[in-house]
Amino acid sequence: MAPSLDARQDIVVVEVPRLGKEAAVKAIKEWGQPKSKITHLIFCTTSGVDMPGADYQVTKMLGLRPSVNRLMMYQQGCFAGGTVLRMAKDLAENNRGARVLVICSEITAVTFRGPSDTHLDSLVGQSLFGDGAAAVIIGADPEPDIERPLFQLVSAQQTILPDSEGAIDGHLREVGLTFHLLRDVPRLISTNIEKSLVAAFNPLGISDWNSIFWIAHPGGPAILDQVAAKLELKKEKMRATKHVLSEYGNMSSACVLFILDEMRKRSAEEGKATTGEGLDWGVLFGFGPGLTVETVVLRSVPISAQ
Repeated sequence: MAPSLDARQDIVVVEVPRLGKEAAVKAIKEWGQPKSKITHLIFCTTSGVDMPGADYQVTKMLGLRPSVNRLMMYQQGCFAGGTVLRMAKDLAENNRGARVLVICSEITAVTFRGPSDTHLDSLVGQSLFGDGAAAVIIGADPEPDIERPLFQLVSAQQTILPDSEGAIDGHLREVGLTFHLLRDVPRLISTNIEKSLVAAFNPLGISDWNSIFWIAHPGGPAILDQVAAKLELKKEKMRATKHVLSEYGNMSSACVLFILDEMRKRSAEEGKATTGEGLDWGVLFGFGPGLTVETVVLRSVPISAQ
């Protein structure tokens, strides 16, 4: 707990955009369009803060147009993987021809510290969190000869769970970024999650939560297990989510993009009809400080269109 913010910042200010750039290069290559077609950039991280931001740095690193419209999101926490998709969806639908590059880049150097008998929630965080970056390009009206959509973003909404103040907090101090987690977090999420599902899927006439595919932010095994138990989900519903958690840990905002990638690749490998494990409709959940929940309704794409 020694004062160490300067040392942490020296690491993350350099490495967060560098790691994000690596993910963006892969996304742009698979997308198949020249990077000059990127009109907007959303960069998201909970690791450090600086001016000009990581969005500026990665614009330079990638050689994007100086006129690209940038949005920098700092210190949002784990739900932000849903937030960036919601923001990108709005930008893509309200700006004709827009192509939004979304980058989530997270490095645990800003939170890492030794164990403490008096801060067990910090120890939980050290065991769960990991480094990672993911990128995706979002647009409306894809060019069929070049662009191969992965999923469709149908709707997105954010809400604060009732009676959840103080359940997840993060504070940037001289000792770095400290996290505080209450034991009640899994119960608060699992108790309230069905309200978000009903609000999102009622307009579609869907009420069977096993009939959709699941992309849930892996805040930890207890959250996933209690959500699955509360909704009586089949074991395989959390397969992609639990695989990403076991392989990489909780990478904050980047997690849900890793899970989307895992699901569409595994769906193709297993000969499923769609990118969503053969199903048409799915949900993406982001959980984080507040307690804030992001709910994104997804529609899969036929594998044959890939």
